Amino acid sequence: MSSSKTHFSIFTILLLILFCSLTIAKEESHHFHKTISPTLIGLQKEKLSHLHFYFHDIVSGPKPTAVKVAQAQMTNTSSTGFGMVAMIDDPLTVGPEPGSKLVGKAQGVYASAAQNEVGLLMVMNFAFTEGKYNGSTLSVLGRNTVFSAVRELPIVGGSGLFRFARGYAQAKTHTFDLNTGDAVVEYNVYVFHY
Repeated sequence: MSSSKTHFSIFTILLLILFCSLTIAKEESHHFHKTISPTLIGLQKEKLSHLHFYFHDIVSGPKPTAVKVAQAQMTNTSSTGFGMVAMIDDPLTVGPEPGSKLVGKAQGVYASAAQNEVGLLMVMNFAFTEGKYNGSTLSVLGRNTVFSAVRELPIVGGSGLFRFARGYAQAKTHTFDLNTGDAVVEYNVYVFHY
């Protein structure tokens, strides 16, 4: 093999190695994680907001807003309804009256998760439809012992104007109809957000 062909082959191999190295380095330049300033995504000063509304859980009548979607074999014999799961699309209103101004919906699931008391696991979003929070949501995940005077549930996140939200909701039963199972619950929500 001639010297020029050998140099050409070595040069070609070196170029190929260089090209492959650059390609690998370029692929490794994609970041899984990096620290950025909150102002880069529009976050300025954190604020604390208080929201007050009424949650209407309607299980009776021709248009219920909470429907049972599952239950265990023992649910009907359990004094606490243990094992029952309900899907909700409950109205959130300014006042306790059914015709009061609608400000959003509570959408999600609650399940009877306690055997010795009526204790619900609440997994829901407060989806707001009114005012400056229209289109924004708050996410709730917590325990609700419904016969306690005041229950506290964590706010674990949110969307829209409630991005990076955290806080808590206090729930207090306003009315509960033992015959129908319908309830109106007063909510005071305290949430940090940007």
